Amino acid sequence: MSAGEFCLDLRVYIEDTDAGGIVYYVNYLKFMERARTELMRSLGFGKKYIFNHDLMFVVRDVKVQYLRPATLDDELVATAEIRGLRGASMVMHQRVRRGDQALAEGEVTIACVDRVGLRPRRMPPDMVARLRQVRVQ
Repeated sequence: MSAGEFCLDLRVYIEDTDAGGIVYYVNYLKFMERARTELMRSLGFGKKYIFNHDLMFVVRDVKVQYLRPATLDDELVATAEIRGLRGASMVMHQRVRRGDQALAEGEVTIACVDRVGLRPRRMPPDMVARLRQVRVQ
């Protein structure tokens, strides 16, 4: 774990797996989404804040490498680190691991958009200031 890395504990349930008991590939993206959401919530930017500012965050780009399989009942950790920050977007490095073993890792670019028109918009200044404090250099 590095400074600035947010960690979310997870467990693999039957609904996360395929018929062979292995986590279905798209569920790693769901685990990463949960880590991003909880990171933002931990910084004071939960859904209430986001909706009150009429903005949304959408995935613009995602790149994932699947390294090892997770299986039913595994205890996992999903991580999120802010690696890049611009006025209307951020880049997060994310990982799903079991203990010290990386199972999947990737880079996700998130865009800030206006909730009504879905057009790109700058993040509020207080949000940018707080995100800069936790951004990994």
